[in-house]
Formats: sequence, structure tokens, C-alpha cells
Amino acid sequence: MVSLRQLEYLVAVADHGSFTRAAEQLHVTQPALSHQMRILERLSGGPLVERLPRSVRLTPAGRAMLPHARAALADAYRARCAARQVSGLDQGELRLAAVYSVGLGVLPPVLRRWRQRHHDVQISLSEHRHTEELVATMTEGGADLAVGPSPRRWSGPVWMLGDEEFVVVLPPDDPAGADGARRVDLAELADRTWVHYASGNGLAEVVDQACGEAGFRPAAAVRTEQTAAAPVLASAGLGPALVPANMVPPAFDGLVLRPDPPVRRSLTAYTRPDPDPLTEAFVEMLIETACVLPETLRDRLGLDNGFGHLGSPGRPLEAVTPRDPSPPTATR
Repeated sequence: MVSLRQLEYLVAVADHGSFTRAAEQLHVTQPALSHQMRILERLSGGPLVERLPRSVRLTPAGRAMLPHARAALADAYRARCAARQVSGLDQGELRLAAVYSVGLGVLPPVLRRWRQRHHDVQISLSEHRHTEELVATMTEGGADLAVGPSPRRWSGPVWMLGDEEFVVVLPPDDPAGADGARRVDLAELADRTWVHYASGNGLAEVVDQACGEAGFRPAAAVRTEQTAAAPVLASAGLGPALVPANMVPPAFDGLVLRPDPPVRRSLTAYTRPDPDPLTEAFVEMLIETACVLPETLRDRLGLDNGFGHLGSPGRPLEAVTPRDPSPPTATR
């Protein structure tokens, strides 16, 4: 069945004449948009878009569908407006809690898009160092939704979002990047002193475990409370740092390598039982929009273009029963 989201993609491609510009306008990744357009073409029985060297244009079938797509989106908008007046999605407050890497690296594009659609909803965001702090905030009623590593024995619904990829950051001229290397075995860095995290930061456990699985305990040259400081300190030459990939700034001149084997941790969103419509609406947008790996890093790490998107557009909410989460692991 054709979804409204797919029709929105068709209209954006027609209006902008480019998959890239359409994806930027909709705040989604270009591979995700292309994937959904291929599905729409399959459902429609043939090509809707002709791909040219520098642009795209609609085929006759695409031009025939376009006015109906615009009408369907307009009808859906009017229906949403009517429902929001009853359900309260046009006003109120949404209280979010997240670990630092998610609050800085994953949520901003989602929040930007949310504000575009729900500009009268007030948002508060509290950021935390550790999963236990997130759970405590939720248990005490301090937030409506938490986003971070999977909680232990949570009684409310939990949505599995995807895996957060970790990368090793080094100075741009570090020998580990010789000959265009994109990967590094952590064991090769065992004799280095590291940029580490303060003991209260949950990422300290990630580093210790990943290095432990590589056969050593990392010696710290410096420990930081600030997650965003780690890649900057590592690039300046204070030592290697293992950081969430979404924390690497877009214009970053440090050396970024993927650990071999990869280091990942699962990300989830969770609420108390029976979340209100406002919270459920945000979870749906989070699944639809968020990306855990910046596109700027995909080529540098040698990953395919589809990697790192939390969900696929239009994916329905799927609450799961949480189990005791496995700690972040190096996947061999």
C-alpha cells in the first residue's frame, strides 16, 4: 500500500528536481529517500522519475500521479489539524531525556523537524552521563521519553532504534592511518595512553570493555566528563579516543577509523506505560527521521550508504518487551 510519506517524497523530488535537495528539505538521508521512491515505483507499476546526469524529472506516470499526491497530502494535513485540536498535539510540553551522545549527535535533526510540525509544543531536554541516570529520571517522572542504551527490566514500552557505531579518533597524521587505512585493531593501540572518560560517564565502560576484549586495559592520558571533548582532544594528539560516530563534527580534520572488530551499542526509546499521544507522535518521528551515523563519515569508514539510519520512513511503532541488555561489544 502506498504511504503518505512516499507521496511526500514524490512531491519533494518533483519540486526540487533532485533527490539530494529533496532529502535535505525533508531532513532524511538521501539513501532512505531513494529506497522509498523505488518502493513507490514498484507499487505503481513502473518508473515515476527519470534520472538525468544533473537532475531528475518526472515520467508521464509520475506527472499523472503528482496532482493526486498533492491532494492526498493536503487532505492528510487537514485531518491531522482536526485531530490535534482534540488530542492536544498542537500544544503542551514534551520532556525528553537522553545520554550525552544521543542528545548532541542524534536528536538535533529530529527536534528541528518536530518544531517545524509542532511549533507550539514546548520541549525540555535533560542530558545524562549514564543509563542508570536515564532510568532514574524516568522512574521519578522527570521525563516523558528517554533515548539511550537499553534499560534493565523496564516496565513500559521500549522501541528498538538501532546500533550506535563507535569510531577511533586520532591526530590526522597518525601512523595508524598510513596507506589510507580505514580500520584499526584496538590491540595495535594498547601501548598508547588514551583520551578516556570520567568514571561517572557510561562511555568509560564502553572503552574499558572494548579494550578488554582486545586484550589490554587502556591507560588514561586524560579523562573528560564532556563526551564532545573526546574527539577534539584525540585529534590534538593527547591519545586515541573511542567515541560514538555521531559525536564527530561534520568539518573534522582528525583521523577517524573504524575499530576492527566493530564496537557498537544498541539504542532504544522508552516511555512509561500508556504514553500520551504527544509522546507517541515523537517516537514515531524519531524512528522515521533519526540517523546514528553522519553521512560525512560513511565514505571515510568504508560503509555502504544505507548504514546508520535508525528506521525506515513510515515504519510503524513497534514496542518490544525489554530484556537485560547485553553490554556494548566488539563484534567479531
